[in-house]
Amino acid sequence: MKILVTGVAGFIGYHLSKKLINFKYDVYGIDNLNNYYDVVLKKDRIKELKKNNNFYFSKIDLINKNKINKILKENNIKYIVHLAAQAGVRYSIKNPGVYFKSNLEGFFNILELAKNNKVKHLIFASTSSVYGDNSKIPLVENMNTDKPLSFYAATKKSNEVMAYSYSNIYNLPSTALRFFTVYGPFGRPDMSLFKFTQSILSNKKIPLFNHGNHIRDFTYIDDIIEGIFLIIKKPSKDIIPYNCFNIGGGKPNKLKFFLNLIEKSLKKRSKIKNLPLQLGDVKKTHSNISKLKKYTSYKPTTNLEKGIIKFIDWYKKYYKV
Repeated sequence: MKILVTGVAGFIGYHLSKKLINFKYDVYGIDNLNNYYDVVLKKDRIKELKKNNNFYFSKIDLINKNKINKILKENNIKYIVHLAAQAGVRYSIKNPGVYFKSNLEGFFNILELAKNNKVKHLIFASTSSVYGDNSKIPLVENMNTDKPLSFYAATKKSNEVMAYSYSNIYNLPSTALRFFTVYGPFGRPDMSLFKFTQSILSNKKIPLFNHGNHIRDFTYIDDIIEGIFLIIKKPSKDIIPYNCFNIGGGKPNKLKFFLNLIEKSLKKRSKIKNLPLQLGDVKKTHSNISKLKKYTSYKPTTNLEKGIIKFIDWYKKYYKV
């Protein structure tokens, strides 16, 4: 089976492609390799994937509709997992224009291409950030998501609404996946696990927002990938073929506890600079994953302690620490 994975050089895109390749899918990956974070890390992920002869990479931006269309048409691709987007809550506060271009215009292009190429299933990344600062916990898919706290979250909410309309008007089977704080090996350097590990090892102070009292539903990368994998061949059979699922670990923890586990694994204490809550940050996330469990056989299996150890083992090996 042939599949297009956008954002293939990204954290989730890389791990998903690895799994798809192992299951003998032909993976056509695209990425613009932007410099939002370390390009070397992205190129190393691609280098790993290129070791397989059922992986094909093209450096393409989402704005370049014609080039993406050519890949879909020439290879008769009927499945798309759209992971390419400008990520990051805090970056969106200072750079909203980048998010508009990538997450709105870029997503519109993907919808148009999926419609025109009669794609059987479009799966795309949303985020737990769409829930805003919801006091009702755990977070369930049918909750109101009209009050996102950041422009990043607003673009992802917009993606869900746009996809629903395409499912309704053009009968395009599409599924939104709301990811909850993904972590693990080959992760993103702008995420807390990476930053905390880096700071501890280099004796730098960690800016700990909200005094580390944030609560996050940390989800190990392999669990996220399993969730996506189980969804690919299961588009909605409803009259409007649209679905939306939480993918999370379902077991939230305080950021302070998360940091303690990193210290324990590194056998080294951190230096902390306690700071107030930052603009755009959600205080607590906790996913209700019963909808996805009912629809597939999804079951997260990696606990936080084990997941952190796996990341640190990778980090030490990759950076030769």
